[in-house]
This record gives sequence, C-alpha cells and structure tokens, in this order.
Amino acid sequence: MLEMQTVRMEVPPDTNIIVGQSHFIKTAEDLYEAVATTVPQAKFGLAFNESSGACLTRSEGNDQTLRDTAVRNAQSLACGHTFVLLLQNAYPINVLNTIRNVPEVCSIFCATANAVEIIIAQTEQGRGVLGVIDGSSPKGVESQSDVAWRHDLLRKIGYKR
Repeated sequence: MLEMQTVRMEVPPDTNIIVGQSHFIKTAEDLYEAVATTVPQAKFGLAFNESSGACLTRSEGNDQTLRDTAVRNAQSLACGHTFVLLLQNAYPINVLNTIRNVPEVCSIFCATANAVEIIIAQTEQGRGVLGVIDGSSPKGVESQSDVAWRHDLLRKIGYKR
C-alpha cells in the first residue's frame, strides 16, 4: 500500500532551507564542516534522519534555534537518510557546490527561502521524498523592466558585475 502526503517545512524569516538525501551517519558532522568552513559568518542548524541502526535524528549547527527548527522539520518528514539545513547570513548558492561534494550527499531536493512543501510517499517499510513544491506558480513572463530589475538586484547583492 502506498500513501502520499505533503509536509510543510518551517522556514523562519530571513532563512533559507536546503533539503537533501544522504547515506551515512557521518553526514551531520560532514555537513557541519562544509557550511562552517565555506561561509564562516553563516548561522545554521542541521538535522539528519538515520534510516538504519538506531534510526535517530542527528543534529548539528551553530545556532540552537535553527538547529531545533531543523530537527522539527526532519522529524515531520520522518524520511530516512534525509537532511534539513536551515541557513542565515548566507545563501544556498554560497554552499551548494560544497554540499554536493560531501561524499555522503546523494541529491539536493531544494534550496530556497520560499514556503516549501515536501511530497512524501509512505509504504510499510517507511517514508521517502517524492518531490518538492517550492514557492508559488509563475504569474506571467518577465517584461523588459523585470529584466532590468533582475540585473540590478544581482549586481546590488554582489552576484554579478
């Protein structure tokens, strides 16, 4: 029997969330090191759901509130080998390549500051992530003024020259 549902992630204001899948108990420590050494100014909390052995939610981070929120999100998902990273004072673009290069990381489901719902499948064996609903649906196609705004924003925040 297969049951599907969505789980809304808790994303505090001015916070980005990265949700992914990994495969080994040392994920929590390795992701901690990846974030802390790539963006030292970042505040973050991380939770990782084991899927064998004790099947615990492991957590790390340098901000207790973000760490607690990451744990709540991971426990709400209840999917094995899934991690939730909450990030402040940095953007996912600052850490995604580093996270992808962590040997345990299999995939990234989303990296966003938007409202996020995770689509979950549940079987007799357990739960797994099927996909992500990230933000809202498009409302139209950008105009020339929208293009100019996008270009200006990227230069203002330092991502383009």
